Amino acid sequence: MPRIKLEMPEHYTFSTEIPVRISDINYGGHLGNDAVLSMVHEARVRFLNQYHYSELDVEGFGIIMTDTAIIYKAEGFHGDQIQIDVAVGDFNKYGCDFYYLISNKQTAVEVAHAKTGIVFFDYNERKVVTVPEAFKARMQKDA
Repeated sequence: MPRIKLEMPEHYTFSTEIPVRISDINYGGHLGNDAVLSMVHEARVRFLNQYHYSELDVEGFGIIMTDTAIIYKAEGFHGDQIQIDVAVGDFNKYGCDFYYLISNKQTAVEVAHAKTGIVFFDYNERKVVTVPEAFKARMQKDA
């Protein structure tokens, strides 16, 4: 099976920092894969918050994650300060992709590249809806 490849964007519109907690460390003594996905989730929530959105309310609709890809580049350790840069792109009728460049803040070593695909969802109707134009315009303006 071929390796996953991610084409990462050149420009990121948001950056946040998250410390590696002891609970983020796996039995190998380094940052666990489940912790990386949790950090990506936290970064996405913080990104949305800067626009006064939440995962349940982006222009009146929620979002649902449809897929995830993570490519590990280097180890992270307890006490490291992780910087996560976020960009949004690849819009389609129902959603888009969030990209995450995950680096060690002190050393600038890239720890991982990640992407999460999302679709917009009407929780009242329990169905997928088209991308809200206001969200798309806002993301493309900031890109």
